[in-house]
Amino acid sequence: MSISEKAIDDRNYEEILAEGTEDELNELKTWLFKENVRLKMEQGELKHAQNQFAKEREELRAEMAKLEQHLEFEQKRLRQDESFFEKKMDILKNAFAQLDVERKKLEREKIQLEAEKNIHVSHTRQEKNMEIAEMLFQGVNSHLALKKRYKDLIKMFHPDNIAGDHEMVLVINRIYDELKKDYEMGKRA
Repeated sequence: MSISEKAIDDRNYEEILAEGTEDELNELKTWLFKENVRLKMEQGELKHAQNQFAKEREELRAEMAKLEQHLEFEQKRLRQDESFFEKKMDILKNAFAQLDVERKKLEREKIQLEAEKNIHVSHTRQEKNMEIAEMLFQGVNSHLALKKRYKDLIKMFHPDNIAGDHEMVLVINRIYDELKKDYEMGKRA
C-alpha cells in the first residue's frame, strides 16, 4: 500500500516512523525526498523571484532618480523661461509705453504744426485779401465815394451770393472802418 499525500497529512510522521512498515517508511522516505526536491526548487524559484524583484526595484529606483533629475531640470528650465518671458513682457510694456508717449508727442506736434500752418495760410490769405481790398478801394477820394464803393463791394462779396466770400467781407469791413476813420479825422482829402 502506498502512502498518499493525504494519508501523510492525516497521519503524523512520528506515527508512521513508530508503527509503519518498511514499505511505508520507504514511501515516506521517497515522498520526503520528492518533497525536499520540490521545496528546494520552490526555494530556488523564490530566490530567483526575490533577485528579480530586487533587480527590478533597483532599476525602478534608478529610473525614478533619473526622472526626478529630469523633472528638476525641466522645472528649472521652466522657471528660467518664465523669468525670460517676464523680462520680455516688461521690455514690451516699456516699449509700448514709450511708443504711446512718442505717439502723443507726435500728435501734439502735428496739431501744433497744423495750427501754425492754418495761421500761416490765414495770414497769407488775409494779406492777399488786404491787397485785393486795398486795390478795390483804390481811387476813392471822398467819404461819399467810400460809402458807395463799400456798398457795391458788400453786394458783390456778401456770403449769401453765389460768389460770396465771408473772409473777404471781413477784410472789406476792416479796411472800410480804417478808411472811414481816416476821412472822419480829416487825414484824407
